[in-house]
Amino acid sequence: MTAKTTDRPDIYARITDQIITALEQGVKPWTQPWNAAHAAGPVCRPLRHNGQAYSGINVMTLWATAMEKAYAAPLWMTFRQARELGGHVRKGENGAPVVYADTLVKTEVDERTGDETEAVIPFLKAYTVFNVEQIESLPAHDYVLAEGARNPDERIAHAETFFAGIGARILTGGNAAYYRIATDTIRMPSFDCFFTAEAYYATLAHEAVHWTRHPSRLDRDFGRKAFGDAGYAREELVAELGAAFLCADLGLRLEDRTDHAAYIGHWLTVLREDKKAIFSAAAHAQRAADFMHARQSEKRAA
Repeated sequence: MTAKTTDRPDIYARITDQIITALEQGVKPWTQPWNAAHAAGPVCRPLRHNGQAYSGINVMTLWATAMEKAYAAPLWMTFRQARELGGHVRKGENGAPVVYADTLVKTEVDERTGDETEAVIPFLKAYTVFNVEQIESLPAHDYVLAEGARNPDERIAHAETFFAGIGARILTGGNAAYYRIATDTIRMPSFDCFFTAEAYYATLAHEAVHWTRHPSRLDRDFGRKAFGDAGYAREELVAELGAAFLCADLGLRLEDRTDHAAYIGHWLTVLREDKKAIFSAAAHAQRAADFMHARQSEKRAA
């Protein structure tokens, strides 16, 4: 007798793989240095369509999806729930898996005595939900971001002047910070989404150092081809050191980016294999900082 096969995906493996993928990309899907804010309330946990918070593994998988896709809204709902609220999921959107625990009662018969017993078998059942940013025509309040999320600080004037002076194109919005070389743009979550002003400027400094690697500026290329390779680790190390230099120059406390703890292993590998790597990274970081300082003088002279 052959074992019964099924095409049903293993929900345990699916969610575990999602978390592993996030960690492999240098992101801890349970923490980040900014906080998305929405009219539904402070975002501590993902929320169902009725405002009820998710729990357990569903918190992990929805956080991971929100970080991967840069969703700022905490609200999630099924295809049917969206339709009942007058909305519709945009064509081509992929949802995120969530699960709920259930039990199956199975009656078993003892072959020797004929007695019947009931066995309760726990299992997980999966279904798919969509973030409200994937859904159109919902009530307006589902899309409203909160005013002044968590950051109680005022903007720091001299830091604002400095980063405005480098001439980078900085886009605001979403739930992720990064530099994209293809469009030559820096993307930052809004200032209010960071826990402190210094966390915002430290993150911006990190991405601004990445910005200097563009061919039209310092043309820095370590031959990076994939996440985690030596070239990637070297560039991240330059950005870390450059941000530290800039924060020191601007009199700011360097706020550690929690997602970069995941890079430590990569950096150690590079440093162990090349005793000159830290010297090279520091030199590149200093050139990046010097380049941005020089832009201030150029702007004042213009």
